[in-house]
Amino acid sequence: MPFILGANTISAEAYEIANSCMFDDGDAADLTRSKGTQTSLQIGTISFWIKRVTLGIDMKVYTNTVEDDNNRGVIQLPTTDQFRTIDAASDTLFDLKASARSRDPAAWSHWVLAIDTTQSTDTNRIKLYHNGTLQTSFATESYCDQNQNLKFFEGGQTDKEVIGGINGETSDGDFYLAEFIYCDGQQYAASDFGEFDSDSPLIWKPTDPSSLTFGNEGFWLDFEDSSALGNDVSGNNNDFTANNLAATDQCLDSPTNNFCVMNTLDKYWPTTGTAPAFHQGNLKVVGGSGSNSSTGYSYYTSTFGLSAGKWYWEVHITDIPSGGGQSLVGIIDVTQRYNQNLGEIVDATGITWGIKNNGHLFNNNTGAAETGTFVEGDTVGIALDITNSKIYFSKGGAWSDGNEAWDSTTFNASVGDVDITAVGSTHNGHWFATVGGTEYSKTTTWTLNFGSPVLSISSGNADENGYGNFEYAVPDGFLAVCTKNLGSAGG
Repeated sequence: MPFILGANTISAEAYEIANSCMFDDGDAADLTRSKGTQTSLQIGTISFWIKRVTLGIDMKVYTNTVEDDNNRGVIQLPTTDQFRTIDAASDTLFDLKASARSRDPAAWSHWVLAIDTTQSTDTNRIKLYHNGTLQTSFATESYCDQNQNLKFFEGGQTDKEVIGGINGETSDGDFYLAEFIYCDGQQYAASDFGEFDSDSPLIWKPTDPSSLTFGNEGFWLDFEDSSALGNDVSGNNNDFTANNLAATDQCLDSPTNNFCVMNTLDKYWPTTGTAPAFHQGNLKVVGGSGSNSSTGYSYYTSTFGLSAGKWYWEVHITDIPSGGGQSLVGIIDVTQRYNQNLGEIVDATGITWGIKNNGHLFNNNTGAAETGTFVEGDTVGIALDITNSKIYFSKGGAWSDGNEAWDSTTFNASVGDVDITAVGSTHNGHWFATVGGTEYSKTTTWTLNFGSPVLSISSGNADENGYGNFEYAVPDGFLAVCTKNLGSAGG
C-alpha cells in the first residue's frame, strides 16, 4: 500500500479541476443522452480522468449502443482491471485491452482514446494513452480496417449514449470521473489534454481544454453544477440526463486536489464471516462480521499515510447495531490486514489510538482514559497533531475534556489532548485513519469525510487554506486530508 500518492495526483497551478462526479454501483447511477448527427463516423477522441473505487468487477465507463449489444462502442474496466475498449457491428471492429492493470484506489489516472480510421497504419487508427504515455503493450490487440465507420460515433438512438453504465444492462460504474470530454471529428493526443510537470517530469497534470474543437456531438462535462451533473460546457449544450445521481455525488475530490478515502486494498474479515462492503466512493464502510470471537473483528484504514502536520476529519456513525455492537474510530500506524482488538494484526503489532462508542479511549486495546460516549447518528471529529504527538476527539462539534464529557464547544489545544506515540517511533513513520468494530457478531457502518463529503453538509466549514467541506468547524491550524494540503504541510 502506498504511503504517498501517485505522481498524477499532484495539482497544477495553471489549471484546476474543481469537481468530480461519484458513481456508486449500489445507486445504479449513470448519465444518458440521445446522440444526434455526428461530424464524423471515423474520427473522434474521448478523454477522462478516473479514480477507482471497487476493483475486480466488470464495469462500463462509457458506451454508445446503436442497436443492441452487437452494435456498440464500449470503454470498460473488466474483472481483470485492464482498461479495454471495443467497437462492434455484428463482428468486432477493434478490441484493445491494456496489459497493465489499473488497481490503485488512492490516485487519479487519465485516459485518452484517440481514433482516426482514415489513417493507413493500424496503430495510428486507434491510440490509447494512459497518464500522457501512448500504450504499446496489449493483452488483446486488434484494429479496424481503414476508413471504417464506427459505432462509437453513430447517433440517432434514444438515451443509449451512457456514461457510467450501459443501456439495457446492470453493469454500472463504481468510480469517480472528472473532466469527461468527447471531441467529434478530431483525433487529439494526450498532450492536448495534459502535460508533464516541468519540475517533476513524471507528474502528469491536466491542461485547459477550452480551445479544443468539439464538433457537432462533442461535449465537455466538468461536473461543476451539482443540480445538473450532466451539463455540457463545450458550447454545444449536448447535455446528459442524470439518473440516480444526487447533488451529494458532486465531489471536491479531483485530479488537481485528490482527497483521502478508505483503502479497499487494506481490509480484513473472517473467513467464516461476512465481508465488509465499501460504498459511496470508498467513504462509506459497512464492517464485516464473524461467527466466533477469535475471528470476528474488522478494521479498515485510509489511503493516505500522514507523517507530519495537523489534520482533521469527521466520521459519521451511520449505524451501530443493537445488542452489543461497538464502533471505534482513530488512527493506526500500519496497513496490513488485522483482526481481534485494534492493534492486534496479522504479521505485526500496530500502534493504535482510538475511542469506542462506550467512551473508552484505547491505546493498543488498553484503556488510557475516558471520553463521552457516542451513538448512531453522531458525527465524531478527529484532530491529529503529529507535530506535537497528540490527538483530540469531538462529538457534534463539542470537544472531549478527557473526563467523560463532550463539553469544550471551542477547540482548545490544552483541553482533552491525548498524548500519542511520536510518528518517528511508529513502524512505518506514518499514521492512517482507521475505523473498526469490536463486537464479532455485529456490523457497524461509518461514513467518513476527509474534506470531500458524500453526506449532505448543513453548515459547511473549510480549513484555513480554504479546502474541504465539513459539518463542524475545523480547529485552527488543522487541515483537510488532501494533496493540496499535503504539499503545504509536509504530510
